[in-house]
Amino acid sequence: METAFDDKAKEALAALFEQFWIVRDADPERYQLVREREHVLKRYVEEKFGYRLIVHRHFAKLEKIPAEPEPWMGIPSFQEPLDYALFCCLMAYVESKAVEEKFLLSDVCEEIRAMYPGDVPVDWTNYSQRRALIRVLKTAEQIGLIRRMDGEIEAFAQHADEEALYEVSVLARYFMRTYPKDLLQYTSIDELLAEEWKAAPQDYRRHRLYRKLFLSPAVHRTEGDEQDFYYLRNFRHRLREDIESHTPFRYELYKNVAMLTIPERQAPYTLFPDLKGTSDIILHFAAVVRERLASFPPDEYGRLWLTPAQFSESLADTKRRYEAGWGKTHREASLAELAREVLAELEAWRMADTDPETGMVVLYPLLGRLCGRYPDDFQAKEREL
Repeated sequence: METAFDDKAKEALAALFEQFWIVRDADPERYQLVREREHVLKRYVEEKFGYRLIVHRHFAKLEKIPAEPEPWMGIPSFQEPLDYALFCCLMAYVESKAVEEKFLLSDVCEEIRAMYPGDVPVDWTNYSQRRALIRVLKTAEQIGLIRRMDGEIEAFAQHADEEALYEVSVLARYFMRTYPKDLLQYTSIDELLAEEWKAAPQDYRRHRLYRKLFLSPAVHRTEGDEQDFYYLRNFRHRLREDIESHTPFRYELYKNVAMLTIPERQAPYTLFPDLKGTSDIILHFAAVVRERLASFPPDEYGRLWLTPAQFSESLADTKRRYEAGWGKTHREASLAELAREVLAELEAWRMADTDPETGMVVLYPLLGRLCGRYPDDFQAKEREL
């Protein structure tokens, strides 16, 4: 008899969503959890998301392909396109090696120089390019694709002739997902994403919206996706029952936005507000914006359109009223620095965007779901201190 989707299955599903993969040697308890609930998990993620769950004797991995790629979905440790190009070259090099085969840093440097596709060849006498390779090798080691056996990679930053010894991990064979055609036959990211919907075209909308709800902070109603929002609205009871019986999330639906929330912070999940001070500022900023709705009323999709000057002035008001409780860095930051940091964080959480044509700051309905203020006696206590 097949195991029901119980609390252990919920825990396993959370781990699969929050981690790239669960390696048996590094996390045997979670791996075993997934293994024991493999059948119910596979059925659920395939039916709702169109996802593939791989349970290998060395690891478990949920292939989380987004409905729409977003900037935060990149590799956090990478800083520029060069990092990704070098990473691809490293993966091509590792592909030619046997599992547990050793290789030297000098060998991989030589091979990457030979295969690098850029018009200008890589130059390991260039400090910034050596740092990029260090980021790539550290990331590959952290993911589990390679193992460092000897040497100190940081020394390579100072001297291009420094050496280190690595070994190819079995996980390197499973990092790249497979496609029906050779990757060289695809000409754009859109073609790659289109492959996702060919397996079950009849379930296209359900799979896409489940992916949006679980991988993005919110799904907003916009000019181009009215049908998606009709689906979210028409099937809201079924969605709520399904999501809340399989996860700790709550399904919230408003006129212009749908999202998943969680009543209490739980360790496995990436949630807003996080522990960064910018989150506090955003909560205070949301409170100030809410008071100013008469100055910039929402459009038919619940969006607020602010000029850069209006955005800066609203943030300046936020700073005047709430900065006493902020950290020293944000208290002493200039308004321009603060505006850049807050806007970048708002965009990362799908709460705002900058219109490319007008340069106006667009605030999305998700921001209206939030609000943060200090207690009434906070300012008095600050003055006493």
